[in-house]
Amino acid sequence: MACAQTLPEPANVLQLSSSGTVEVTQDLLVMTLAATREGRDASAVQTQLQQVLDAALTTAKAEAQPKLMEVRTGSFGIYPRNDKDGKITGWQGRAELVLQGRDFDRITRTAAKINGMPVSQTGFGLSREAREKVEGQAQTEAINSFQAKAKALAQSFGFERYSVREVSVNTNDMGFSPRVAMMAKGMNDESARIPVEAGKSQVVVNVSGSVQMLK
Repeated sequence: MACAQTLPEPANVLQLSSSGTVEVTQDLLVMTLAATREGRDASAVQTQLQQVLDAALTTAKAEAQPKLMEVRTGSFGIYPRNDKDGKITGWQGRAELVLQGRDFDRITRTAAKINGMPVSQTGFGLSREAREKVEGQAQTEAINSFQAKAKALAQSFGFERYSVREVSVNTNDMGFSPRVAMMAKGMNDESARIPVEAGKSQVVVNVSGSVQMLK
């Protein structure tokens, strides 16, 4: 009769991790425009929001260019207003339009042209192209650090060398930064466009795993 073989517990195994970080200027702007309406009739509030959103979409799409400025709708909702007894006294709604891309000037100029939807928030981040451009650099840094750390630790424990048992590599973009940017009603024109300036993002590659220390 065959017997199951019990393998010995792994010995002289070292767990460790390292990371590589590359800082890069953010090249992606996400600008959210919003309109709010309120009234006693829900359908009327919805119609008003739809009208202002349709007009905004027409203006924005005329300026849209792939990757430079892309246009999409954000949240759209109608919500009841209640008095202290829970009775519905009216309705309020909010519609959002999102402009996103790498052409900051085009986005801010377009936002200034849109009536009835002030800018409610801006955010900055990295495009896929910018992230992939530096990802390899961060990965090389993380792997070199992992190897150097494994060698130094193995020698510190009295071993001459090591072999990699298992390893995992993960990438993080740690730089998306939303910012609130309120505009007064009626201020959407060329002279009132919001000045924007991107900051920095950190592309971080983490390497973790285990190594077998060897004599």
